[in-house]
Amino acid sequence: MSEGIVTLLITKLGDFLLERGKELETVKNEAEYVSDELAFMKAFLRLADAMEESDSALKLLVKKVRDVAYDTEDALDEFRLCLANDNGYGIFSCFRKICRSVKDARARRRISSKIQVIKSRVISITESHRRYCNKNNIMVHGSSSDSTTRIESQRDHEEADLVGIENPKKQLIERLLGTKSGREVVSVVGMGGLGKSTLVKRVYDDPDVKKHYKFRAWITVSQSYETGDLLKHMIQQLFQVLRKPDPHGVEAMDYDKLMTIINKFLQQRKYLIVLDDVWHINAWDAFKSALPNNNHGSRVLLTTRNNDIASICCMEFPDNVYSLNPLSPEESYTLFCKKIFQKSCCPRHLKKVAEKILGRCEGLPLAIVAISGVLATKDKNRIDEWEMVHRSLGAELEDNNKLKTILSLSYNDLPYYLKSCLLYFSIFPRGHPIERTRLARLWIAEGFVIEKEGATIEEVAGGYLNELLKRSLVQVEGSTSDGRVKTCRIHDVLLESIILKARDQEFVAVAKEKCTILPEKARRLSIHSAPQHIQHIIHIFSRLRSLLMFWGVDSLSGYPEINLSYGGLRLLNVLDLQGAPLKEFPNEVVNLFLLKYLSLRYTKVDAIPNSIGNLQNLQTLDLKHSRVTELPVGILKLQKLLNLLVYFYQREHDDHNYTKYGFKAPARIGCLQSVEKLCFIEAKQGIRLLMELGKLNQLRRLGIVKLSKKDGKALCSSIENLGNLHALSVTSIEENEIIDMQSLSSPPPLLQRLYLQGRQEKLPKWISSLHFLVKLVLKWTRLQDDPLVSIQHLPNLVHLEFVQVYDGERLHFKRGGFQRLRILGLNKLNRLKSITVQKGGIPCLQKLIILGCRLLRRVPFGIQYLPELKVLDFVDMPDDFIKRLRPDEGGGGDYLKIRNIPEVYCTHQINGNWEAYSVGSFKKGEKSPSPNSPMKRSIYHWKP
Repeated sequence: MSEGIVTLLITKLGDFLLERGKELETVKNEAEYVSDELAFMKAFLRLADAMEESDSALKLLVKKVRDVAYDTEDALDEFRLCLANDNGYGIFSCFRKICRSVKDARARRRISSKIQVIKSRVISITESHRRYCNKNNIMVHGSSSDSTTRIESQRDHEEADLVGIENPKKQLIERLLGTKSGREVVSVVGMGGLGKSTLVKRVYDDPDVKKHYKFRAWITVSQSYETGDLLKHMIQQLFQVLRKPDPHGVEAMDYDKLMTIINKFLQQRKYLIVLDDVWHINAWDAFKSALPNNNHGSRVLLTTRNNDIASICCMEFPDNVYSLNPLSPEESYTLFCKKIFQKSCCPRHLKKVAEKILGRCEGLPLAIVAISGVLATKDKNRIDEWEMVHRSLGAELEDNNKLKTILSLSYNDLPYYLKSCLLYFSIFPRGHPIERTRLARLWIAEGFVIEKEGATIEEVAGGYLNELLKRSLVQVEGSTSDGRVKTCRIHDVLLESIILKARDQEFVAVAKEKCTILPEKARRLSIHSAPQHIQHIIHIFSRLRSLLMFWGVDSLSGYPEINLSYGGLRLLNVLDLQGAPLKEFPNEVVNLFLLKYLSLRYTKVDAIPNSIGNLQNLQTLDLKHSRVTELPVGILKLQKLLNLLVYFYQREHDDHNYTKYGFKAPARIGCLQSVEKLCFIEAKQGIRLLMELGKLNQLRRLGIVKLSKKDGKALCSSIENLGNLHALSVTSIEENEIIDMQSLSSPPPLLQRLYLQGRQEKLPKWISSLHFLVKLVLKWTRLQDDPLVSIQHLPNLVHLEFVQVYDGERLHFKRGGFQRLRILGLNKLNRLKSITVQKGGIPCLQKLIILGCRLLRRVPFGIQYLPELKVLDFVDMPDDFIKRLRPDEGGGGDYLKIRNIPEVYCTHQINGNWEAYSVGSFKKGEKSPSPNSPMKRSIYHWKP
């Protein structure tokens, strides 16, 4: 990681000299010397990363390099801060300029003095470095793995191949589906990295298990858990099954009330609860009394690394302790080959060294996947590179060090620009969902991402994440419907290794409710669950660059006040207060001149001061789901702004749809020439504002709300200038308002996602020319003509949603149409009576959702021609339609058409509550699904 710190500093020094070199002639030569010497040491630092853990002298030398790099950065940033713009106007302008001149002269003397001292330190370090290399006979060369990161589509990452899982899965399912009526606990025990969570997740999502248990919840406990948060998460999952909102006031409830709600809810129900990654018996004790033994055949499935915990939890069921074993040599080899060679076998010339490497892994799946990620970057024609990896693993390692050594090798093999990115995962709390976009923007603000010609900096950051995914160091947790990574995570065992390394290198200090000693020289502070001594913690650090706060639900009722005026925060680049209990904008923030990233997402802040214009280095302003509805004119001073996100969603009365709300923008919004993402602007301010949007030619994503018919042509005119646009969302001012998008003659050629919400007299012709379009959502259009005709040949469309789009009676999916479509949603097509699918039409469809089409009486004709269909969901459909799905003889035959589809669900209202049932649970002779029939876990909501 030290190599990355030095590289970032060299870039910063170069920019500094380019910008200020002429006015700082006295210090220019010294600064260039520092830069040159540090550049000379870069290759050595790359080697040192792999060796410093076992060499105390080397570790001290690396620390000195890191410290001098940090101190140089501090000197540069202090100078920049001192010279921050302070334009004066009126009668005091002249006086201000005189004061500024004096202040600048002092700043130049200080930076000159500091650089002289730093140069002396660098000379000393250089001598130590040379002595060390000579003493240890070290020759430094470049690394073959330090290659240019590929910027590839993140859609290529599917779940890793699983090996050796079928037999354990079968055995666990048998224990869950047993006939015993009492509540039983099943424990899965094994060392970290064996795949316990992966196995249990496969069991949890198995169709037979889902049919057997309607009420299910998955709770990740981990080492540092908060009981209140976990109980609330369980309540949320259980109430979601009934499509009910959480109980009123649940956020403020204490432990006893939460336990009572869960116990009462489950008392007469059969349930399956997973407690994943249990480290302490206290965690089981905290949940046990909430889970009633109600003689309905309920089960609790638990994973742990501790045999004692597994045995204690299963004290009444000793046969229910399942020990997960390592992979056999054959299974290890199969997994190894799948990860490196895909479907091919290992080449003969590499087989012997591969066997030696696998021997070090001892059947541990995580170790095999991690080492495969390293080997996948090596030349498969050069056996010496593979032998070098084997030697790096060492010989005769102690058992509990083997995995650590393999994971360290995976880290050390990374190019420098990925090491800091990987360590950044240590900032987030365990189990916290990590959004791809948030992570990328944080990496950029931290300076980890190197600009690349032909790509936006966020695309480069996406390429970095892509590399970590390829190396199996990061896992995809959630994906968007069109295949992009939405959230990601890191395996717990690898996370432990990364946390230790981040702490050792003073990369970040993590403060929790029960704090240990914190590294005072850390540049980043991550505060979890708002400890009461939060202000004292902040005052420990004098040179923070990043402050991130993660607010546990338990802490919201009694949070301490935050004072951001402390001088140690003046050099902040990142301030992430997402979810903080703030009602007003913290005024101290506008003095953080170097700030690049500011998030007030999910706060109650409702106004932004005009002095926001002071933050002229700001790249991201994230106000999503705050209460801000208007931005001041000062926002126009933020010429480096890339992401401006000001909007929120509100669920509509029918519980299936959402309404978007945006913000009123300043009249000259076109001044923000760097902005790439702008969501969502209210268009009701008129034509002049919409014409301003045409000046923002760097835009990749644009969101418009409250558009009137008379302003449609102006919007189209601006959109034609936005050649880089990838995503466009346009919503009318009300449901019956026509949005006139017909005049758009040259749509953005790279458009991938399009959301149009409003009445349309006819579907715009230009949509059919969008060859890169992957997702299309249309709402309220109420077309008279079949909209499928003009869009069926879009070559890359994978997701299509219609909400009140078509007033016709028939939809016809013709042969050869929609060749890549995977997800189709049809919502409130109020006059639709039939759907026909010709053989060869939508051949790749995997999920079909039909909602509120009240005149539809039969399942789509030709549904049997959809070989890839996995999920079929009918929501709020008429009784006659549901009856035809029943498997009895009077069902009208529709059951025969759908019986081979793995998951078929019906959702409708019973006594004001939404209930969802598996069609497979309908019993012969029943008029409605049985009350114990299972439900799918996911609930569909229409939110573009």
